[in-house]
Amino acid sequence: MFPATWSRLSCKALSSRGLRTQSVLASSGPSDWSKVVSDAEKIVGYPTSFMSLRCLLSDELSNVAMYVRKLIGTRHPLLNTARGYVYDSRSNLQTRGLIVLLLSKAAGPNHAASDLLLQDMVSGIYPSQRNLAEITELIHTAFLVHRGIVDLKEWTDSDGPLKDMEFGNKMAVLSGDFLLANACTGLAQLNNTKVVELISSAIGDVVQGIYSENNSNAEEDSPTDCVDVAAWEERAFLSHGALLAKSCQAAMELAKHDKRSQRLAFKYGKHVSLGHKLNSDLQPFMKGDAGEPASFSFSAAPVVFHRQLVGQERWRQQLQQATTLRNQLDYSKLLVSVKSEKGVSSAVDLCCYHGNRALEAIQAFPSSEARSALENIAFAITKF
Repeated sequence: MFPATWSRLSCKALSSRGLRTQSVLASSGPSDWSKVVSDAEKIVGYPTSFMSLRCLLSDELSNVAMYVRKLIGTRHPLLNTARGYVYDSRSNLQTRGLIVLLLSKAAGPNHAASDLLLQDMVSGIYPSQRNLAEITELIHTAFLVHRGIVDLKEWTDSDGPLKDMEFGNKMAVLSGDFLLANACTGLAQLNNTKVVELISSAIGDVVQGIYSENNSNAEEDSPTDCVDVAAWEERAFLSHGALLAKSCQAAMELAKHDKRSQRLAFKYGKHVSLGHKLNSDLQPFMKGDAGEPASFSFSAAPVVFHRQLVGQERWRQQLQQATTLRNQLDYSKLLVSVKSEKGVSSAVDLCCYHGNRALEAIQAFPSSEARSALENIAFAITKF
């Protein structure tokens, strides 16, 4: 039913290729991911965890931050976005810019480009590539903030006062638009038409992907609707992979590398993004039975695999068995059903496949600290 290349051999191949990185990633967990990112940041010259700090500390956003404080005590998602931006070490919201910088350094200068001066490079990276990394982070952050807009039709008293939720929505729209406008201004200042086209198309891809995700969220109300794996991958690439993939390609274009280098950089960004999304989707299914109540999305990769493997009829039966007398879904029972079949292992195999493809994409670049850091990142997304 699924391509043979998704077999567990992909994980074995990834492990054998990542032998040099296993000392860094001997065990899974947030601390390992943080170490990979921290080590990589030293290679590119400065901590990208504060990539867009210059913009975030501008007078305009400082004023926005003061207003956002009014949301404290409510359940508006904008607060979680702000909190996660500062504290989230596992997702590490700033890694897109870091990957752009690492690929720029790994590819090195293009000696055939006479109009690019080597003395302009800092830590082996052109200033325009650093600007691109910051632009990528601003665009990603803008969409994160926009995702914090609440559907007031679903508002309840427990979420907080209605006027505060409405105010939070206004702040999410305005601050997200501000970040996006700054990104577009910086993009124009790069003076490269090809790069502008690439990043503009990536913004369009993200919008299309989020719109598709929002439409598919009707599955939460109608979980019997069928979603196949191909559709999941296409949607995941648009909403989670296009921005990084095209930013990686744009970084090669700014250094005037050939089309082959641009294609390889695009592939690395694409496969790392999809692997990271699969890793994120798998987290609720990799935890032990004890702890917090189970909660997961019906559009998560393991569920999509499971439904395609067992078929619609059996999936409906499992939903009925997990439905309580109050006509509510018992996610714990449904979690057991999904974990008992091959949906989870198939998603793990696909995650390993994308990690392996990311590794393959960067083997053409010269061996260096930057390439090793990119290998570490590709290896880290397959650890749970």
